[in-house]
Amino acid sequence: MKSFQSISEFYQVNKLPAPQHPLISVLDVGTVPHVNGQEPTNLILGFYSISVKRMSNVNVKYGQQSFDFNEGIMSFMSPNQVFSMTVDNKDEEVTKSGWAIYIHPDFIWNTSLAKSIKQYDFWDYSLHEALFLSAKEEAIITNIILNIKQECEANIDNYSKPIIISHVESLLNYADRFYHRQFITREKAAHQLLDRLETVLDDYFSSTDLVNRALPTVRYVADQLNLSPKYLSNLLRVLTGQNTQQHIHGKLIEKAKEKLSTTNLTVSEIAYELGFEHLPSFSKLFKTRTNLSPLAFRASFH
Repeated sequence: MKSFQSISEFYQVNKLPAPQHPLISVLDVGTVPHVNGQEPTNLILGFYSISVKRMSNVNVKYGQQSFDFNEGIMSFMSPNQVFSMTVDNKDEEVTKSGWAIYIHPDFIWNTSLAKSIKQYDFWDYSLHEALFLSAKEEAIITNIILNIKQECEANIDNYSKPIIISHVESLLNYADRFYHRQFITREKAAHQLLDRLETVLDDYFSSTDLVNRALPTVRYVADQLNLSPKYLSNLLRVLTGQNTQQHIHGKLIEKAKEKLSTTNLTVSEIAYELGFEHLPSFSKLFKTRTNLSPLAFRASFH
């Protein structure tokens, strides 16, 4: 495991020229020297990383997921996240292009960006949930990055930091917009995901062991779909207007209605079978979602 808490140290180990500024730097990915070896290199960076790159013959792992950079994509990593990188085939040439921005938390300390940067959900997305950019979007992002690069390499004055901060905020806002566009335009994949979500919830609530398993968590559902919780909830919110937790509750209420209308189980027994430890919690959720108490709903069928 290699850990780099400073951008300068990271550059030095990778045999790159020292950054113009110790707390922020823009790197031309194509200039990074080739690293030989099949063994994965686990890395921890103590600073923010924003990348727009294309790489062939390189395998990157983030957590347990692999991802390739053969297409023009934009990815984000917050400080102290772990990732690993290997060369897929040592006999093939590695090609790289694009840009990477490294921002140390000290650079944005006591600025507007320090307060807003963590509000962007994509810092919590997995690497394989990176942003796929259209040619037009990539041109917009690249132009902003080049503006940041120019400021980082210029003579530092009282205006440098506010201008750089402004550019970074613009970059993040465009990324947020493009992510939401991606949720909408990748229609086929989105509907396939909704179908898979329904299957996961149906299987869970149909389990005979539900009493012992309790209610499904957002983390559980996201893991079953091979997505990060944040990404899944944001995608669902754009597609359906509901987040993952609301979808879980919706499926739960469907099952509760079925049991209330087709069985003689008491409300307490139904709540228990659906994974609730306390009847009031079940009754409150049911009434919130249906405007009826469980007993009133059952009475409407008689």
